[in-house]
Amino acid sequence: CYTSLMTTPTPDTTELKRKVAIFDIDGTIFRSSLLIELVEVLIEKGIFPERAHDDYNQKKLLWLDRKGAYDTYIMAVVATFMKHIQGVKYDDFVVATSTVVERYRFRTYKFTEELIVNLKKEGYFLLAISHSPKSILDPFCKELGFDKVYGKFYEVDEAGFFTGEIRDNEFISNKANVLQRAVETENLTLDGSVGVGDSESDIKFLELVSRPICFNPDAILWAHAQKVGWEVVVERKNVIYDLHKNKQS
Repeated sequence: CYTSLMTTPTPDTTELKRKVAIFDIDGTIFRSSLLIELVEVLIEKGIFPERAHDDYNQKKLLWLDRKGAYDTYIMAVVATFMKHIQGVKYDDFVVATSTVVERYRFRTYKFTEELIVNLKKEGYFLLAISHSPKSILDPFCKELGFDKVYGKFYEVDEAGFFTGEIRDNEFISNKANVLQRAVETENLTLDGSVGVGDSESDIKFLELVSRPICFNPDAILWAHAQKVGWEVVVERKNVIYDLHKNKQS
């Protein structure tokens, strides 16, 4: 008998790491804003008062008439949500989120939903990073097959009512930091990674991925994409325009 001097090779941990695909949700996968639709349903069900419409309707009309900015409109919706969420029972809130998901689950863009399906087949870890409430992101993204979801976490007290406070708001507001945290905690790699965003707030995390895709970008993201040569995809009606060849020479 003899003892072998051979040792078992240590596996290369980089090979065990999964590639990651990061998606913004509102305006990138969902053809609206989950928060907007949630506020509408909360008013519809009497959980928020009917007068809550007054807090953002004028800005909505200005945006629809191209006399105001979308950011101004969405921030008014956010302010309305923050104004009325305190004291709402969590169980009532869940009913509203379920209604939104059931009603709008298939109101998605074809390009991004097909991209999700293909990336999942290739074994990618699907990561959603959004500024919408996590309580509505979770069921919506679960239907799409996401592995991990980051969104704004609104605190609930021991009695089951919202306090009006957001936990770790500064952290979740920086999507690049959230991505880096996910890579570390989920054993992921950014090598071969894919990222999809539609607005200025997505630039920081798009800078970290191997394949940044600017989908229906706003003016600031469009200008940045043109400057650095990022892929741009636009979906209008039933046509998808891939503008990735429009790169800086």
